[in-house]
Amino acid sequence: MNHDGIDTRRCGNRGGLRRRAIPPRPESQGFLRKRMTIDKARELLQVQADFGGFYNGNAAKVILSEVFREHGQAAVDGLIREVGLDRVFGFEPGTRFEGGLALKKS
Repeated sequence: MNHDGIDTRRCGNRGGLRRRAIPPRPESQGFLRKRMTIDKARELLQVQADFGGFYNGNAAKVILSEVFREHGQAAVDGLIREVGLDRVFGFEPGTRFEGGLALKKS
């Protein structure tokens, strides 16, 4: 059943229906995700590097995770060098970024 775009599902021990407070993700409805282009990533990373704080470093990790997922490690290494993230946040070329985490090179 679908009421006003919000899914319903069985809940609890009573077997009743309950409306979901969070609508389903667009990917599950067949919508395509927008891809992170290298140019867009460069633009976003430059903003984060200009601010240079701790939280901006976390945001840069998330952006680099998207780049890694879609374009690979070579693109991540190029952006680190180009934007100067090694100097600002201490990211080293060769570091893998997955799910917003920086995994040191082995």
